[in-house]
Amino acid sequence: MYTDMVGYTALGQRNEALSLALVEEQRKLIRPVLNRHSGREVKTMGDAFLVEFSSALDAVRCAYDIQRAIRELDFSLPEDRRIHLRIGIHLGDVVESAGDISGDAVNVASRIQLLAEDGGVCLSRQVYDHIQNKFGLPLTSLGIRPLRNVSTPLEVYRMVMPWYEETALTQAHPEKRRIAVLPFANISPDPADEYFADGMTEELITTLSRLRGLTVISRTSVMKYKASPKGASEIGRELNSGSLIEGSVRKSGDRVRITVQLIDTSSEGQVWAQNYDKQLDDIFAIQSEIAEKVTKELKIQLLESERRGLETRPTEDAQAYTLYLRARFHWNSRSAEGLEKAIHYFDEAVGRDPEYNLALVGLADCYHISALFGYTSPGDVYPKARELADRALKAGDALAEVHATMGELLMHYSYDWAGAARELERALQINPNYAPAHLWRSTCHAVLGQFDNAVAEARRGEELDPFAVVAMNEVAKNYYYARRYDDAIKQFTHSLEIDPDSAYLHKGLAETYAQSLMRNEATREIERALAISGRAALYLDSAASVYALSGEDRKSREVLAEAEKLAEDRFVPSYGRAAAYGVFGNRAKAFQLLQTAHVEHSWLIWLGVDPIFDSLRKESAFNSLLQKMNLMPDSISSAH
Repeated sequence: MYTDMVGYTALGQRNEALSLALVEEQRKLIRPVLNRHSGREVKTMGDAFLVEFSSALDAVRCAYDIQRAIRELDFSLPEDRRIHLRIGIHLGDVVESAGDISGDAVNVASRIQLLAEDGGVCLSRQVYDHIQNKFGLPLTSLGIRPLRNVSTPLEVYRMVMPWYEETALTQAHPEKRRIAVLPFANISPDPADEYFADGMTEELITTLSRLRGLTVISRTSVMKYKASPKGASEIGRELNSGSLIEGSVRKSGDRVRITVQLIDTSSEGQVWAQNYDKQLDDIFAIQSEIAEKVTKELKIQLLESERRGLETRPTEDAQAYTLYLRARFHWNSRSAEGLEKAIHYFDEAVGRDPEYNLALVGLADCYHISALFGYTSPGDVYPKARELADRALKAGDALAEVHATMGELLMHYSYDWAGAARELERALQINPNYAPAHLWRSTCHAVLGQFDNAVAEARRGEELDPFAVVAMNEVAKNYYYARRYDDAIKQFTHSLEIDPDSAYLHKGLAETYAQSLMRNEATREIERALAISGRAALYLDSAASVYALSGEDRKSREVLAEAEKLAEDRFVPSYGRAAAYGVFGNRAKAFQLLQTAHVEHSWLIWLGVDPIFDSLRKESAFNSLLQKMNLMPDSISSAH
């Protein structure tokens, strides 16, 4: 914990005697509070304290008590004798020497306190993760902040003091520039035009997300409000969004009528509304005009590059665009059947416009997700996906989607961590609101063992898409890979309260329970995942290892037999099955399956950090496989 008096240097220049007196008064007040919370005073530096705690919760409680004590003291004092203090708290390793401490953690704490308001307390994500639900006051995120002389930006939280009525009021009214585009209603004569209304919603989200003055909620989270009876203020609270866009679409032949309005969630009042009655060829101009109107109403100054971007048409072929919207409609189901239909429509769109890079990258995404979810063999589709991503980049490299997908493929198909990091960084430079890029960048950090960075990126992705299973899962799995099982269980449990029927989340929780030796709970969760998924290949593969780690040898061998029978006719991942054989001590079979997974590029990127393979880590064949994947320490350091 680092404390600092606000305005001390300026006060010392004006009145040195008073500044010294206030420092002494501050020390008399703070030291008893430190003792009550088992804080060790490392040193004072003029007006500042550096304090060490063995408990994050003690540190946070101590910080609050210090600010409360100062407030009570200041209440009876004239303004010129009042103490104004900021406090920053961080959790991390330190180097201790002769009673002093140093290191990055100390530097981070000192930088975080600069973000605190007068009388306030700021803390890092690492501290928040340890104390959430244990501390009585609200803690709100200030987002991911760059800190001077700290190489990696960190997510920072502020403590909401009970006496800050104005602050509490502000928190009740979310930031107006955090905006959600609600699903447009389809009022077309043909119900089959639902794809067009959903497509307009998604395209407007994409258009707005490219404007740096806005934070835009991603599609997955807003689609839960489709046909919802909830009012604007309730939706605003749930999404922490100060502004909503809602509207309707009526498509008839080549004409389209769109109504749209911007709503302030605090008052539920209409800020702006407009009707458009145009030819389908004019759809891009409508999207651009809506974006410009929104920025004008929210008093956002567009950069010239952003204006040019709004004027750029992704394709000149209206039919190709309609096919693209149909493809996206089916892609969003993430089911095997949905992806098959999406591939068909993306392929038709590319046939009409071979340089339509959003359609090219959409097709690449279909192949990638089909491989990742175990619907098709990665070895069959990843070469196609990589070729499509290359074509998309050649067609135009100004879109975040293109760079993000290339980054994801460089991880899963090429094991090129440095290249993946560059592409994902470029994607986020272009569009910081693109949630998949944050989640895939989180994965890149995690597989290299950079867990703090991984959690921070996953949290940013979750902030942009708070109800998306992939975002919630990414946060929890990072804790799992870091062996922070209690945190992972807490995150998975919270996520399942939001989406209780997600087989993916039940699978992740089962794997975490298995590592925590909570065997009954692990068995219950994996069986729930199997039931929800209809015993899909991906979940059978996971069940083999969960049962094995939980001591359910018979069930594990039954699942292994079921998976191997299924593999005679279709692709079944080898990842979890390899881990199960490792637990049983059949190392030859385990490494045979791992070699198969390596050839197929199936799920293997987590090999270096996943605890299910701990039984195999000392084997030379295991390290040889890590070497092939550029996951040995020397390879990882060069990828940083």
